[in-house]
Amino acid sequence: MANFTGIFKAAGDEAQDTDKLVDLFRNRSELKKEFAALRNENYRLQDRIKEHRGSIERVQQKLNHLESLLLDPEWVHNVVAFYQLRRLGAHFESRLARFAEQLKQQREKRLQGEQTEAWSERLAKERRQLDESISEHRLRLQTLEGRLDKEREKLRTMRGLSKLRQGKSMETYVEELEAGLSDARSRDEALLAERDRLAEKAASAPPHEGLDIAEKRSINFMILAFAQQLYLDYYEDNLASMAKEASEKSVGAVNYGSKADCDEIVETLQRRRAEVDKQQCPSATLQERARQIAKQARFRGSDEAVPESASVTEVFDITESGAIYRLDANLLGENYFRIADVLSR
Repeated sequence: MANFTGIFKAAGDEAQDTDKLVDLFRNRSELKKEFAALRNENYRLQDRIKEHRGSIERVQQKLNHLESLLLDPEWVHNVVAFYQLRRLGAHFESRLARFAEQLKQQREKRLQGEQTEAWSERLAKERRQLDESISEHRLRLQTLEGRLDKEREKLRTMRGLSKLRQGKSMETYVEELEAGLSDARSRDEALLAERDRLAEKAASAPPHEGLDIAEKRSINFMILAFAQQLYLDYYEDNLASMAKEASEKSVGAVNYGSKADCDEIVETLQRRRAEVDKQQCPSATLQERARQIAKQARFRGSDEAVPESASVTEVFDITESGAIYRLDANLLGENYFRIADVLSR
């Protein structure tokens, strides 16, 4: 008996040892996974630190370069002119982006209003037709109820030979009227349910379908027209092109000449900006310029909203008298004022 007890005890201990071993391997596997995850996170953080340090070093190099330019009497005035022109470039980009966003919002709001109005009109028409159907059906229902009451009363008051001769057919006719009345009442319930459905539908307008290609193209023509106006405002003395160059290059990459040359650029820029701030391009001029652009615009496909840059290389200068003068400048192709970022697509 003692031998049997020893055998069973040894088997139980062996099973427990096996379970502990399995748990140990399982825990070891989980720890490996966690360790690998932590190691990957460590590598990722190290890479971010390297990127951050690289960014700091690049900024420091730019600051050192700028400091050396400011300390150089031959370049300090170029730095002033450069940043004044870059400021003008940022002004162009801001005005164009604001104009594009306002234009898109106006078109979206107008289109949504038109769609909502059309939807409301269709819904109102459905409701009128349904109300007419309900009124007509209610009239038929009342007529049918009156006829059934009359025939039931006639059947109830039948006596003698007339009941024997016509009673059976009269009962059949009353049953047909009752079946017809039941169908009519079911139809009435269906019409009322349809009216409730229309009431629920009226409580929530349909989602806005968005701008179609034609509308997006129209918006883009206006954006191009406004960009051309910005270009024309600073066309004299090449200020628009110089502002674009300053926006794309780094300080010290452009030499504007002597102190006198740089001072003249800054003075011209300030004077011209003061003049432009007093002016306001009429909406009719922008619309006419957009029409001229639309006449020449070509697209790669029927689903494209942005025209090919080679087809819109003329800038239209429209005078107050309506005369149109053309200048060659590919504002879209050269991405003046970051126009590619604000066009509808």
